[in-house]
Parts: sequence; structure tokens; C-alpha cells
Amino acid sequence: MTIPRQLPNAITIVRILCAPVFVWMLLADDGADGPLRWGAAALFIVAIATDGIDGYLARRHDIVTDLGKLLDPIADKVLTGAAFVGLSLLGELDWWITVLVLVREVGITVHRLVVASDHVVAAAWMGKLKTVAQAVALSLALLPLWTVVGEWIHLVNAVAMTIAVILTVASGLDYVLTEVRGARSTRRKSA
Repeated sequence: MTIPRQLPNAITIVRILCAPVFVWMLLADDGADGPLRWGAAALFIVAIATDGIDGYLARRHDIVTDLGKLLDPIADKVLTGAAFVGLSLLGELDWWITVLVLVREVGITVHRLVVASDHVVAAAWMGKLKTVAQAVALSLALLPLWTVVGEWIHLVNAVAMTIAVILTVASGLDYVLTEVRGARSTRRKSA
């Protein structure tokens, strides 16, 4: 079966467009843990899960594009960034965590855009692991599971978020070190 060449990129763009709807639903619930909160969590989970679908389709059908390599991590960052900010606005996540994550994400995204004319920086394995950890931690934090299973779930949420923050910092350092090594290698080759 042949799929349209732009389908993976279209899925990525839809993921970006889901972010404002998700934020509206999350903030409209205003911490009441009602249907809008559950809906926001479900929308986030479905949207973040499509990250694997668009990448799989692009690789499976050999239609990986530079635009897709650039947009895919941006879509992840828009969606997860919206979740971090939303949870902090609701007072459910410390702002220092959100700021730390956003500084890392925005810094790397800006760098990717700056060097895009020279080379496209695809997501590395540690960056992908970080995205999965963030998706799991944010999904747990967004789902009001404490209303169903009890307060002990907050400990699970805290552990998941700690892992996500550690991987966020580690993958950021890995990205910087990889780019520095690549720049040194390029200078040696041109000298």
C-alpha cells in the first residue's frame, strides 16, 4: 500500500495544532478534575502517541524528509511545553521544572533552526528517550488518577517527573557535546 508522501508531515502538523485545544481544555477545567481535564489528558496522550506513528510511516515507506526531521521535534516540544506550562499555571508543577525544561527545549530548537541551512539535526536516541519519559510523566500528571485510585499516585507522578527532568538535562548535555564534537571534526577536515 502506498501512502501520500506528505502524510507523516501532516500528522506532525496536526499534533502541533492540537496543543492550543489541549491547553484550553486543561485551563478551562481549572483544576476541577472534571470531564474537560480527562478530555485534555486524553487529547495529550493521543497527540503525543502520534509521534511514533508519523515517524514509523516515514521510515517504513522511505519518505523521511528534512522538513519532517525539523518539524517532528518541534511538534513534541510544542505539545510537551504546553503541558508543562499548563500544569504550572494550575499550580500542580513547580515553575522551576517548567523553566528548566523550556530553556533546554527552546535552546536546542533555536540551534536546530539556525544550523538547518547547513545540516538538519535529527533527534538522537537520548532525545527520543527524553521525549518518551516526558510523555509518560506528563500523561500521569495530567490524568486525574488520584480521583480514582487515591493519593498514592502522586508518588508515582513525582518519580516519573524526576526521571523525565533528569533525562531532559542529560539529553541536552548530550546534544551540546555531540554538536561541539561535530563542529571540531568539520574544522579539522576543512583545515
